[in-house]
Amino acid sequence: MTDEARQTGTRREAGVFDVAIAGGGPVGLMLAIELGRRGVTAVVLNDRPTTTPYAAANATQARTMEHYRRLGFADRVRALGLPPDYPTDITYFTRYTGHELARFSLPSARDARVLARSLSGSWSAAELPHRCSQMFIEPVLYEEAAGLASVELAFGWRLAEWSESRDAVQALAVAADGRERRLRARWLVGCDGARSLVRRRLGIELGGETGVQRDFMGGRMHAMYFRAPRLYEQIGRPPAWMYWAFNAERRGFMAAIDGRDEFVFHMQMRGGEDAESIDEAQARRMFEQALGAPCALQVRSRSSWIAGHSLVARRLRAGRVFLAGDAAHLFTPTGGLGYNTGVEDAVNLGWKLAAVARGEADESLLDSYEAERRPLALRNTGYARGFADSIGLYRPPAGLEDETAEGAAIRAEAGAYLERHARMEFDIPGITFGGRYDGSPLIADDAETPPPDAANVYRPTSVPGGRAPHLWLDDGASLYDRFGFGFTLLDTGERAAQDAASLAAAIARAGLPLTLLSLPVAQARELYPRRFTLVRPDQIVAWRGDSLADEPAQLLRRAMHWRR
Repeated sequence: MTDEARQTGTRREAGVFDVAIAGGGPVGLMLAIELGRRGVTAVVLNDRPTTTPYAAANATQARTMEHYRRLGFADRVRALGLPPDYPTDITYFTRYTGHELARFSLPSARDARVLARSLSGSWSAAELPHRCSQMFIEPVLYEEAAGLASVELAFGWRLAEWSESRDAVQALAVAADGRERRLRARWLVGCDGARSLVRRRLGIELGGETGVQRDFMGGRMHAMYFRAPRLYEQIGRPPAWMYWAFNAERRGFMAAIDGRDEFVFHMQMRGGEDAESIDEAQARRMFEQALGAPCALQVRSRSSWIAGHSLVARRLRAGRVFLAGDAAHLFTPTGGLGYNTGVEDAVNLGWKLAAVARGEADESLLDSYEAERRPLALRNTGYARGFADSIGLYRPPAGLEDETAEGAAIRAEAGAYLERHARMEFDIPGITFGGRYDGSPLIADDAETPPPDAANVYRPTSVPGGRAPHLWLDDGASLYDRFGFGFTLLDTGERAAQDAASLAAAIARAGLPLTLLSLPVAQARELYPRRFTLVRPDQIVAWRGDSLADEPAQLLRRAMHWRR
Protein backbone atom coordinates (compact mmCIF):
# COMPACT_ATOMS: atom_id res chain seq x y z
CA MET A 1 0.00 0.00 0.00
CA THR A 2 1.35 3.44 -0.93
CA ASP A 3 1.76 6.26 1.59
CA GLU A 4 -0.97 8.18 -0.23
CA ALA A 5 -3.37 5.23 0.07
CA ARG A 6 -2.59 4.89 3.80
CA GLN A 7 -3.24 8.59 4.36
CA THR A 8 -6.51 8.34 2.41
CA GLY A 9 -7.66 5.41 4.55
CA THR A 10 -6.70 7.16 7.79
CA ARG A 11 -8.58 10.32 6.83
CA ARG A 12 -11.70 8.35 5.85
CA GLU A 13 -11.68 6.46 9.15
CA ALA A 14 -11.49 9.80 10.97
CA GLY A 15 -14.42 11.16 8.95
CA VAL A 16 -12.26 13.71 7.13
CA PHE A 17 -12.82 14.19 3.40
CA ASP A 18 -12.12 16.67 0.67
CA VAL A 19 -15.76 16.67 -0.48
CA ALA A 20 -19.02 15.64 1.19
CA ILE A 21 -21.84 14.94 -1.25
CA ALA A 22 -25.46 15.03 -0.11
CA GLY A 23 -27.49 12.76 -2.40
CA GLY A 24 -26.56 9.50 -4.10
CA GLY A 25 -28.56 9.71 -7.30
CA PRO A 26 -26.92 9.94 -10.74
CA VAL A 27 -25.48 13.41 -10.10
CA GLY A 28 -24.00 12.65 -6.68
CA LEU A 29 -22.56 9.35 -7.86
CA MET A 30 -21.14 10.90 -11.02
CA LEU A 31 -19.45 13.61 -8.96
CA ALA A 32 -17.98 10.96 -6.69
CA ILE A 33 -16.59 9.10 -9.71
CA GLU A 34 -15.03 12.26 -11.16
CA LEU A 35 -13.38 13.00 -7.81
CA GLY A 36 -12.38 9.44 -7.02
CA ARG A 37 -10.75 8.91 -10.42
CA ARG A 38 -8.51 11.84 -9.51
CA GLY A 39 -7.66 10.49 -6.07
CA VAL A 40 -9.77 13.04 -4.19
CA THR A 41 -11.50 11.82 -1.04
CA ALA A 42 -15.30 12.02 -1.06
CA VAL A 43 -18.21 10.69 0.97
CA VAL A 44 -21.71 10.29 -0.51
CA LEU A 45 -24.57 10.55 1.99
CA ASN A 46 -27.83 9.05 0.75
CA ASP A 47 -30.89 8.61 2.96
CA ARG A 48 -32.13 5.63 0.92
CA PRO A 49 -30.17 2.41 1.64
CA THR A 50 -29.99 1.42 -2.04
CA THR A 51 -30.03 3.00 -5.46
CA THR A 52 -33.47 3.97 -6.71
CA PRO A 53 -35.98 1.15 -7.20
CA TYR A 54 -38.23 3.46 -9.23
CA ALA A 55 -38.52 3.83 -12.99
CA ALA A 56 -37.32 7.43 -13.06
CA ALA A 57 -35.46 9.25 -15.89
CA ASN A 58 -35.47 7.20 -19.09
CA ALA A 59 -33.35 9.15 -21.59
CA THR A 60 -29.55 9.31 -21.46
CA GLN A 61 -28.48 11.90 -24.02
CA ALA A 62 -25.47 11.43 -26.27
CA ARG A 63 -23.35 13.93 -24.35
CA THR A 64 -23.91 12.02 -21.11
CA MET A 65 -23.01 8.78 -22.91
CA GLU A 66 -19.79 10.45 -24.13
CA HIS A 67 -18.91 11.17 -20.51
CA TYR A 68 -19.69 7.58 -19.55
CA ARG A 69 -17.38 6.55 -22.40
CA ARG A 70 -14.63 8.89 -21.13
CA LEU A 71 -14.92 7.17 -17.76
CA GLY A 72 -14.89 3.71 -19.33
CA PHE A 73 -18.38 2.32 -18.72
CA ALA A 74 -20.53 3.45 -21.66
CA ASP A 75 -20.75 -0.13 -22.98
CA ARG A 76 -22.01 -1.34 -19.59
CA VAL A 77 -24.76 1.27 -19.67
CA ARG A 78 -25.70 0.61 -23.30
CA ALA A 79 -26.18 -3.08 -22.50
CA LEU A 80 -28.86 -2.21 -19.94
CA GLY A 81 -32.59 -1.65 -20.25
CA LEU A 82 -34.30 -2.63 -23.47
CA PRO A 83 -33.10 -5.61 -25.55
CA PRO A 84 -30.30 -4.68 -27.98
CA ASP A 85 -32.53 -4.97 -31.04
CA TYR A 86 -35.50 -3.11 -29.52
CA PRO A 87 -36.43 0.04 -31.51
CA THR A 88 -36.55 3.29 -29.55
CA ASP A 89 -39.39 4.82 -31.58
CA ILE A 90 -41.59 7.64 -30.29
CA THR A 91 -45.27 6.90 -31.00
CA TYR A 92 -48.52 8.83 -30.62
CA PHE A 93 -51.95 7.20 -30.36
CA THR A 94 -55.48 8.33 -29.72
CA ARG A 95 -55.48 5.40 -27.30
CA TYR A 96 -52.92 2.62 -27.29
CA THR A 97 -55.40 0.15 -28.76
CA GLY A 98 -56.89 2.85 -30.99
CA HIS A 99 -55.46 4.84 -33.88
CA GLU A 100 -51.72 5.35 -34.29
CA LEU A 101 -51.32 9.03 -35.18
CA ALA A 102 -47.55 9.38 -35.68
CA ARG A 103 -44.31 7.46 -35.25
CA PHE A 104 -40.80 8.91 -35.11
CA SER A 105 -38.38 6.04 -35.71
CA LEU A 106 -35.13 5.85 -33.76
CA PRO A 107 -32.43 3.13 -33.65
CA SER A 108 -32.03 0.27 -31.22
CA ALA A 109 -29.02 0.13 -28.89
CA ARG A 110 -27.28 -2.31 -31.25
CA ASP A 111 -27.93 -0.13 -34.29
CA ALA A 112 -26.81 2.99 -32.41
CA ARG A 113 -23.36 1.48 -31.88
CA VAL A 114 -22.96 0.97 -35.64
CA LEU A 115 -24.73 4.14 -36.71
CA ALA A 116 -22.55 6.41 -34.56
CA ARG A 117 -19.50 5.63 -36.69
CA SER A 118 -21.21 6.66 -39.93
CA LEU A 119 -22.76 9.98 -38.90
CA SER A 120 -21.22 13.37 -39.58
CA GLY A 121 -22.26 16.96 -39.05
CA SER A 122 -24.83 17.54 -36.30
CA TRP A 123 -24.69 13.98 -34.98
CA SER A 124 -20.95 13.32 -35.21
CA ALA A 125 -20.40 11.88 -31.74
CA ALA A 126 -18.49 9.21 -29.88
CA GLU A 127 -21.84 7.90 -28.58
CA LEU A 128 -25.51 8.26 -29.53
CA PRO A 129 -28.37 8.54 -27.00
CA HIS A 130 -29.47 5.52 -24.99
CA ARG A 131 -33.00 4.85 -23.74
CA CYS A 132 -32.73 3.20 -20.37
CA SER A 133 -34.39 3.71 -16.99
CA GLN A 134 -32.39 5.40 -14.26
CA MET A 135 -33.14 2.40 -12.03
CA PHE A 136 -30.75 0.34 -14.17
CA ILE A 137 -28.06 3.01 -14.60
CA GLU A 138 -27.69 3.99 -10.94
CA PRO A 139 -26.30 0.57 -9.90
CA VAL A 140 -23.55 0.93 -12.53
CA LEU A 141 -22.64 4.36 -11.20
CA TYR A 142 -22.73 2.98 -7.66
CA GLU A 143 -20.39 0.10 -8.53
CA GLU A 144 -18.00 2.42 -10.36
CA ALA A 145 -17.86 4.79 -7.38
CA ALA A 146 -17.60 1.93 -4.85
CA GLY A 147 -14.50 0.64 -6.63
CA LEU A 148 -12.56 3.85 -5.99
CA ALA A 149 -10.31 3.81 -2.92
CA SER A 150 -10.86 7.46 -2.05
CA VAL A 151 -14.69 7.29 -2.18
CA GLU A 152 -17.02 6.18 0.62
CA LEU A 153 -20.66 5.48 -0.21
CA ALA A 154 -22.65 6.06 2.98
CA PHE A 155 -26.03 4.87 1.79
CA GLY A 156 -28.63 4.74 4.55
CA TRP A 157 -27.19 7.95 6.05
CA ARG A 158 -28.74 11.38 5.59
CA LEU A 159 -27.21 14.80 6.00
CA ALA A 160 -28.95 16.28 9.05
CA GLU A 161 -27.11 19.56 9.59
CA TRP A 162 -23.86 21.32 8.95
CA SER A 163 -21.90 24.45 9.78
CA GLU A 164 -19.20 26.20 7.83
CA SER A 165 -15.91 27.63 9.06
CA ARG A 166 -13.20 29.49 7.18
CA ASP A 167 -11.55 26.32 5.89
CA ALA A 168 -14.06 23.47 6.24
CA VAL A 169 -17.63 22.24 6.56
CA GLN A 170 -18.60 20.33 9.70
CA ALA A 171 -21.51 17.96 9.06
CA LEU A 172 -23.73 15.65 11.06
CA ALA A 173 -24.98 12.48 9.35
CA VAL A 174 -27.77 10.38 10.86
CA ALA A 175 -28.63 6.76 10.03
CA ALA A 176 -32.14 5.32 9.89
CA ASP A 177 -31.61 3.63 13.28
CA GLY A 178 -30.61 6.93 14.91
CA ARG A 179 -26.83 6.49 14.89
CA GLU A 180 -24.90 9.73 14.38
CA ARG A 181 -21.62 10.44 12.66
CA ARG A 182 -19.58 13.65 12.55
CA LEU A 183 -17.83 14.50 9.30
CA ARG A 184 -15.45 17.20 8.19
CA ALA A 185 -14.94 18.20 4.54
CA ARG A 186 -13.38 21.08 2.66
CA TRP A 187 -16.52 21.41 0.54
CA LEU A 188 -20.14 20.24 0.58
CA VAL A 189 -22.15 19.65 -2.60
CA GLY A 190 -25.93 19.43 -2.48
CA CYS A 191 -27.06 16.83 -5.02
CA ASP A 192 -30.12 16.14 -2.89
CA GLY A 193 -32.90 16.69 -5.38
CA ALA A 194 -35.88 18.93 -5.91
CA ARG A 195 -36.63 19.39 -2.19
CA SER A 196 -32.94 19.97 -1.45
CA LEU A 197 -32.22 20.44 2.25
CA VAL A 198 -28.91 22.02 1.30
CA ARG A 199 -30.54 24.66 -0.92
CA ARG A 200 -33.25 25.45 1.63
CA ARG A 201 -30.78 25.76 4.52
CA LEU A 202 -28.71 28.15 2.44
CA GLY A 203 -31.80 30.25 1.78
CA ILE A 204 -31.21 30.16 -1.98
CA GLU A 205 -34.40 30.80 -3.93
CA LEU A 206 -35.43 29.27 -7.23
CA GLY A 207 -36.20 31.67 -10.06
CA GLY A 208 -38.26 31.08 -13.19
CA GLU A 209 -41.70 29.62 -13.85
CA THR A 210 -43.68 27.12 -11.84
CA GLY A 211 -47.30 26.06 -11.57
CA VAL A 212 -47.81 26.38 -15.32
CA GLN A 213 -51.15 24.85 -16.31
CA ARG A 214 -51.47 23.02 -19.62
CA ASP A 215 -53.82 20.43 -21.04
CA PHE A 216 -50.81 18.12 -20.64
CA MET A 217 -47.43 18.45 -18.90
CA GLY A 218 -48.80 21.11 -16.60
CA GLY A 219 -49.97 20.54 -13.03
CA ARG A 220 -50.29 17.30 -11.09
CA MET A 221 -49.11 14.06 -12.68
CA HIS A 222 -49.36 10.53 -11.35
CA ALA A 223 -46.87 7.79 -12.28
CA MET A 224 -47.52 4.06 -12.17
CA TYR A 225 -44.74 1.50 -12.64
CA PHE A 226 -46.26 -1.85 -13.55
CA ARG A 227 -45.90 -5.25 -15.16
CA ALA A 228 -48.30 -6.27 -17.95
CA PRO A 229 -47.28 -9.50 -19.74
CA ARG A 230 -49.80 -9.13 -22.60
CA LEU A 231 -49.66 -5.38 -23.22
CA TYR A 232 -47.66 -5.56 -26.46
CA GLU A 233 -50.16 -8.11 -27.75
CA GLN A 234 -53.05 -5.83 -26.79
CA ILE A 235 -51.54 -2.79 -28.50
CA GLY A 236 -50.92 -4.82 -31.63
CA ARG A 237 -48.38 -2.46 -33.21
CA PRO A 238 -44.61 -2.66 -33.68
CA PRO A 239 -42.92 -1.96 -30.33
CA ALA A 240 -41.73 1.51 -29.33
CA TRP A 241 -39.82 3.06 -26.46
CA MET A 242 -42.27 5.90 -25.79
CA TYR A 243 -46.04 5.75 -26.19
CA TRP A 244 -48.14 8.93 -25.97
CA ALA A 245 -51.91 8.85 -25.46
CA PHE A 246 -53.60 11.85 -27.11
CA ASN A 247 -57.33 12.12 -26.48
CA ALA A 248 -59.73 14.40 -24.64
CA GLU A 249 -60.43 11.95 -21.79
CA ARG A 250 -56.99 10.86 -20.54
CA ARG A 251 -53.63 12.07 -21.69
CA GLY A 252 -50.42 10.38 -20.67
CA PHE A 253 -47.13 8.90 -21.82
CA MET A 254 -45.73 5.44 -21.24
CA ALA A 255 -42.13 4.27 -21.46
CA ALA A 256 -41.07 0.67 -22.05
CA ILE A 257 -38.70 -0.39 -19.28
CA ASP A 258 -37.39 -3.85 -20.20
CA GLY A 259 -38.93 -4.51 -23.62
CA ARG A 260 -40.83 -7.51 -22.27
CA ASP A 261 -43.51 -6.66 -19.74
CA GLU A 262 -42.48 -3.69 -17.58
CA PHE A 263 -43.68 -0.13 -18.21
CA VAL A 264 -44.10 3.20 -16.46
CA PHE A 265 -47.15 5.33 -17.26
CA HIS A 266 -47.40 9.05 -16.40
CA MET A 267 -50.95 10.39 -16.46
CA GLN A 268 -52.20 13.98 -16.38
CA MET A 269 -54.64 14.73 -13.56
CA ARG A 270 -57.87 16.45 -14.61
CA GLY A 271 -59.90 19.02 -12.69
CA GLY A 272 -61.19 17.60 -9.42
CA GLU A 273 -58.68 14.71 -9.40
CA ASP A 274 -56.15 14.60 -6.59
CA ALA A 275 -52.91 12.84 -7.54
CA GLU A 276 -52.00 12.35 -3.89
CA SER A 277 -55.22 10.62 -2.86
CA ILE A 278 -56.10 8.36 -5.78
CA ASP A 279 -55.97 4.67 -4.94
CA GLU A 280 -54.59 1.83 -7.03
CA ALA A 281 -57.97 0.97 -8.53
CA GLN A 282 -58.40 4.55 -9.74
CA ALA A 283 -54.89 4.60 -11.20
CA ARG A 284 -55.62 1.38 -13.08
CA ARG A 285 -58.83 2.84 -14.51
CA MET A 286 -56.97 5.95 -15.66
CA PHE A 287 -54.42 3.83 -17.46
CA GLU A 288 -57.18 1.82 -19.10
CA GLN A 289 -58.71 5.07 -20.35
CA ALA A 290 -55.43 5.76 -22.18
CA LEU A 291 -55.17 2.16 -23.34
CA GLY A 292 -58.77 1.98 -24.51
CA ALA A 293 -59.34 -1.49 -23.03
CA PRO A 294 -59.15 -3.43 -19.75
CA CYS A 295 -55.66 -4.66 -18.90
CA ALA A 296 -54.29 -7.30 -16.55
CA LEU A 297 -51.36 -5.67 -14.77
CA GLN A 298 -49.36 -5.83 -11.55
CA VAL A 299 -48.54 -2.47 -9.98
CA ARG A 300 -44.95 -2.23 -8.74
CA SER A 301 -45.06 1.34 -7.41
CA ARG A 302 -46.87 4.65 -7.76
CA SER A 303 -45.86 8.26 -7.15
CA SER A 304 -47.01 11.79 -7.88
CA TRP A 305 -45.10 14.75 -9.23
CA ILE A 306 -45.71 18.22 -10.63
CA ALA A 307 -45.14 19.19 -14.26
CA GLY A 308 -44.76 22.84 -15.15
CA HIS A 309 -41.42 23.70 -13.52
CA SER A 310 -38.77 25.79 -15.26
CA LEU A 311 -36.76 26.80 -12.22
CA VAL A 312 -33.09 27.57 -11.63
CA ALA A 313 -31.44 28.43 -8.31
CA ARG A 314 -30.40 32.07 -8.14
CA ARG A 315 -26.98 30.96 -6.92
CA LEU A 316 -25.12 27.67 -7.29
CA ARG A 317 -22.53 28.41 -4.63
CA ALA A 318 -22.45 29.87 -1.14
CA GLY A 319 -18.99 29.79 0.39
CA ARG A 320 -17.86 26.17 0.60
CA VAL A 321 -21.23 24.76 -0.44
CA PHE A 322 -22.38 24.05 -4.02
CA LEU A 323 -25.63 22.94 -5.65
CA ALA A 324 -25.93 20.49 -8.55
CA GLY A 325 -28.62 18.51 -10.35
CA ASP A 326 -32.24 18.91 -9.29
CA ALA A 327 -31.10 20.87 -6.24
CA ALA A 328 -29.92 23.53 -8.69
CA HIS A 329 -32.59 23.33 -11.41
CA LEU A 330 -36.05 21.82 -11.89
CA PHE A 331 -37.37 20.81 -15.29
CA THR A 332 -40.61 19.66 -16.78
CA PRO A 333 -39.13 16.45 -18.21
CA THR A 334 -39.79 17.12 -21.89
CA GLY A 335 -36.61 16.53 -23.87
CA GLY A 336 -35.17 14.45 -21.03
CA LEU A 337 -32.91 17.34 -20.04
CA GLY A 338 -33.00 17.31 -16.22
CA TYR A 339 -30.86 14.27 -15.45
CA ASN A 340 -28.47 15.01 -18.31
CA THR A 341 -27.98 18.64 -17.27
CA GLY A 342 -27.22 17.37 -13.77
CA VAL A 343 -24.56 14.96 -15.03
CA GLU A 344 -22.86 17.87 -16.82
CA ASP A 345 -22.95 19.81 -13.53
CA ALA A 346 -21.05 16.97 -11.87
CA VAL A 347 -18.50 16.74 -14.69
CA ASN A 348 -17.86 20.50 -14.62
CA LEU A 349 -17.54 20.73 -10.84
CA GLY A 350 -15.64 17.47 -10.44
CA TRP A 351 -12.44 18.37 -12.25
CA LYS A 352 -12.39 21.82 -10.67
CA LEU A 353 -12.78 20.60 -7.09
CA ALA A 354 -10.10 17.98 -7.79
CA ALA A 355 -7.65 20.54 -9.18
CA VAL A 356 -8.02 22.72 -6.07
CA ALA A 357 -7.99 19.78 -3.65
CA ARG A 358 -4.77 18.48 -5.17
CA GLY A 359 -3.10 21.89 -4.93
CA GLU A 360 -2.86 22.31 -8.71
CA ALA A 361 -5.22 25.28 -8.95
CA ASP A 362 -6.12 28.31 -6.91
CA GLU A 363 -9.47 28.17 -5.10
CA SER A 364 -10.73 31.00 -7.32
CA LEU A 365 -11.17 28.33 -10.00
CA LEU A 366 -14.34 27.25 -8.19
CA ASP A 367 -16.00 30.60 -8.91
CA SER A 368 -16.29 29.49 -12.54
CA TYR A 369 -18.74 26.68 -11.69
CA GLU A 370 -21.71 29.00 -11.25
CA ALA A 371 -20.51 31.27 -14.07
CA GLU A 372 -20.56 28.33 -16.48
CA ARG A 373 -23.37 26.07 -15.30
CA ARG A 374 -26.11 28.51 -14.29
CA PRO A 375 -26.49 29.99 -17.82
CA LEU A 376 -26.65 26.44 -19.19
CA ALA A 377 -29.39 25.54 -16.70
CA LEU A 378 -31.38 28.61 -17.78
CA ARG A 379 -30.88 27.65 -21.42
CA ASN A 380 -31.92 24.04 -20.94
CA THR A 381 -34.95 24.74 -18.76
CA GLY A 382 -36.04 27.19 -21.45
CA TYR A 383 -35.83 24.53 -24.15
CA ALA A 384 -37.74 22.05 -21.97
CA ARG A 385 -40.45 24.66 -21.35
CA GLY A 386 -40.80 25.18 -25.09
CA PHE A 387 -41.25 21.45 -25.70
CA ALA A 388 -43.83 21.26 -22.91
CA ASP A 389 -45.77 24.12 -24.46
CA SER A 390 -45.64 22.46 -27.88
CA ILE A 391 -47.17 19.18 -26.67
CA GLY A 392 -49.12 20.42 -23.67
CA LEU A 393 -50.95 23.39 -25.20
CA TYR A 394 -51.97 21.37 -28.25
CA ARG A 395 -55.37 19.98 -27.34
CA PRO A 396 -57.02 16.94 -28.93
CA PRO A 397 -59.44 18.43 -31.46
CA ALA A 398 -63.14 17.57 -31.47
CA GLY A 399 -63.90 14.56 -33.64
CA LEU A 400 -60.41 13.07 -33.27
CA GLU A 401 -61.73 9.61 -32.44
CA ASP A 402 -64.77 9.63 -34.73
CA GLU A 403 -64.88 6.69 -37.12
CA THR A 404 -65.80 8.90 -40.06
CA ALA A 405 -64.05 10.47 -43.04
CA GLU A 406 -63.97 13.73 -41.11
CA GLY A 407 -62.44 11.92 -38.14
CA ALA A 408 -59.76 10.40 -40.38
CA ALA A 409 -58.89 13.86 -41.74
CA ILE A 410 -58.63 15.28 -38.21
CA ARG A 411 -56.35 12.41 -37.21
CA ALA A 412 -54.12 12.98 -40.25
CA GLU A 413 -53.75 16.66 -39.35
CA ALA A 414 -53.05 15.85 -35.69
CA GLY A 415 -50.55 13.18 -36.71
CA ALA A 416 -48.65 15.64 -38.89
CA TYR A 417 -48.43 18.09 -35.99
CA LEU A 418 -47.30 15.40 -33.55
CA GLU A 419 -44.62 14.12 -35.91
CA ARG A 420 -43.25 17.65 -36.28
CA HIS A 421 -43.28 17.98 -32.53
CA ALA A 422 -41.47 14.65 -32.09
CA ARG A 423 -38.70 15.75 -34.41
CA MET A 424 -38.42 19.03 -32.52
CA GLU A 425 -38.25 17.36 -29.09
CA PHE A 426 -36.31 14.16 -29.78
CA ASP A 427 -33.87 15.14 -32.54
CA ILE A 428 -31.90 17.71 -30.54
CA PRO A 429 -28.18 17.64 -31.37
CA GLY A 430 -28.04 21.40 -30.87
CA ILE A 431 -29.16 21.13 -27.25
CA THR A 432 -27.10 18.01 -26.64
CA PHE A 433 -23.79 19.25 -28.01
CA GLY A 434 -24.21 23.01 -28.45
CA GLY A 435 -24.09 24.27 -24.87
CA ARG A 436 -21.38 26.88 -24.47
CA TYR A 437 -19.46 28.66 -21.70
CA ASP A 438 -18.98 31.96 -23.51
CA GLY A 439 -18.10 34.71 -21.05
CA SER A 440 -16.52 32.31 -18.56
CA PRO A 441 -13.31 33.60 -16.96
CA LEU A 442 -11.67 30.32 -17.99
CA ILE A 443 -12.39 30.67 -21.71
CA ALA A 444 -10.05 32.62 -23.99
CA ASP A 445 -11.46 35.32 -26.23
CA ASP A 446 -11.56 34.52 -29.94
CA ALA A 447 -12.12 36.66 -33.01
CA GLU A 448 -14.58 34.19 -34.52
CA THR A 449 -18.24 34.23 -33.50
CA PRO A 450 -19.59 30.78 -32.60
CA PRO A 451 -22.57 29.38 -34.51
CA PRO A 452 -26.02 30.40 -33.23
CA ASP A 453 -27.66 28.22 -30.60
CA ALA A 454 -30.40 26.06 -32.10
CA ALA A 455 -32.16 23.02 -30.65
CA ASN A 456 -32.23 20.81 -33.73
CA VAL A 457 -29.00 21.73 -35.49
CA TYR A 458 -25.45 21.54 -34.18
CA ARG A 459 -22.53 23.01 -36.12
CA PRO A 460 -19.20 21.66 -34.81
CA THR A 461 -16.77 24.45 -34.02
CA SER A 462 -13.49 24.77 -32.16
CA VAL A 463 -14.25 28.36 -31.11
CA PRO A 464 -13.33 28.34 -27.40
CA GLY A 465 -16.21 27.79 -25.01
CA GLY A 466 -17.94 24.79 -26.58
CA ARG A 467 -17.58 21.02 -26.85
CA ALA A 468 -14.51 19.95 -28.81
CA PRO A 469 -15.61 18.79 -32.28
CA HIS A 470 -15.75 15.04 -32.60
CA LEU A 471 -13.90 13.01 -35.21
CA TRP A 472 -13.61 9.30 -36.03
CA LEU A 473 -9.97 8.46 -36.76
CA ASP A 474 -8.70 6.20 -39.54
CA ASP A 475 -8.03 3.38 -37.09
CA GLY A 476 -11.67 3.40 -35.98
CA ALA A 477 -11.05 5.14 -32.67
CA SER A 478 -12.88 8.22 -31.49
CA LEU A 479 -10.80 11.39 -31.14
CA TYR A 480 -12.18 11.58 -27.61
CA ASP A 481 -10.50 8.26 -26.81
CA ARG A 482 -7.14 9.96 -27.47
CA PHE A 483 -7.74 12.95 -25.21
CA GLY A 484 -6.08 12.78 -21.81
CA PHE A 485 -8.05 12.58 -18.58
CA GLY A 486 -6.83 16.07 -17.72
CA PHE A 487 -6.05 18.86 -20.17
CA THR A 488 -5.08 18.00 -23.75
CA LEU A 489 -3.06 20.15 -26.15
CA LEU A 490 -4.12 19.13 -29.66
CA ASP A 491 -1.65 19.91 -32.47
CA THR A 492 -3.10 19.53 -35.98
CA GLY A 493 -0.31 21.40 -37.74
CA GLU A 494 1.67 19.94 -40.64
CA ARG A 495 4.78 19.92 -38.43
CA ALA A 496 2.99 18.24 -35.50
CA ALA A 497 4.77 14.91 -35.93
CA GLN A 498 8.22 16.50 -36.21
CA ASP A 499 7.69 18.82 -33.22
CA ALA A 500 5.99 16.30 -30.97
CA ALA A 501 9.06 15.04 -29.14
CA SER A 502 10.46 18.47 -28.27
CA LEU A 503 7.06 19.82 -27.25
CA ALA A 504 6.33 16.77 -25.10
CA ALA A 505 9.72 17.16 -23.42
CA ALA A 506 8.99 20.81 -22.64
CA ILE A 507 5.64 19.88 -21.11
CA ALA A 508 7.28 17.18 -19.00
CA ARG A 509 10.07 19.51 -17.79
CA ALA A 510 7.50 22.05 -16.66
CA GLY A 511 5.49 19.38 -14.86
CA LEU A 512 2.30 20.39 -16.62
CA PRO A 513 -0.89 18.29 -16.15
CA LEU A 514 -1.21 18.20 -19.91
CA THR A 515 -1.42 15.50 -22.60
CA LEU A 516 0.02 16.31 -26.02
CA LEU A 517 -1.94 14.87 -28.95
CA SER A 518 -0.36 15.27 -32.40
CA LEU A 519 -2.85 14.80 -35.23
CA PRO A 520 -1.47 16.24 -38.49
CA VAL A 521 -4.32 15.10 -40.76
CA ALA A 522 -6.47 17.18 -43.09
CA GLN A 523 -9.78 16.03 -41.60
CA ALA A 524 -8.70 17.20 -38.15
CA ARG A 525 -7.59 20.59 -39.53
CA GLU A 526 -11.07 21.12 -41.00
CA LEU A 527 -12.55 20.94 -37.52
CA TYR A 528 -9.56 22.48 -35.71
CA PRO A 529 -8.29 25.17 -38.12
CA ARG A 530 -5.82 26.68 -35.62
CA ARG A 531 -2.68 24.66 -35.16
CA PHE A 532 -3.05 24.32 -31.37
CA THR A 533 -6.22 23.74 -29.36
CA LEU A 534 -6.36 23.40 -25.59
CA VAL A 535 -9.11 20.99 -24.50
CA ARG A 536 -10.26 20.83 -20.88
CA PRO A 537 -10.92 17.63 -18.88
CA ASP A 538 -14.65 18.04 -19.66
CA GLN A 539 -13.85 18.12 -23.42
CA ILE A 540 -14.56 21.87 -23.67
CA VAL A 541 -12.25 24.01 -25.82
CA ALA A 542 -10.47 26.54 -23.59
CA TRP A 543 -8.10 28.20 -26.08
CA ARG A 544 -6.77 27.89 -29.62
CA GLY A 545 -4.00 29.55 -31.58
CA ASP A 546 -1.47 29.12 -34.37
CA SER A 547 1.58 29.36 -32.15
CA LEU A 548 2.68 28.77 -28.59
CA ALA A 549 4.21 32.19 -28.12
CA ASP A 550 2.71 31.99 -24.65
CA GLU A 551 4.19 29.08 -22.73
CA PRO A 552 1.78 26.16 -22.15
CA ALA A 553 2.03 26.97 -18.44
CA GLN A 554 0.56 30.39 -19.13
CA LEU A 555 -2.36 28.78 -20.95
CA LEU A 556 -3.10 26.63 -17.93
CA ARG A 557 -2.99 29.61 -15.61
CA ARG A 558 -5.84 31.06 -17.63
CA ALA A 559 -7.76 27.83 -18.20
CA MET A 560 -7.56 26.35 -14.68
CA HIS A 561 -5.94 29.03 -12.46
CA TRP A 562 -2.88 26.78 -12.31
CA ARG A 563 -0.73 27.66 -9.31
CA ARG A 564 2.74 26.58 -10.36
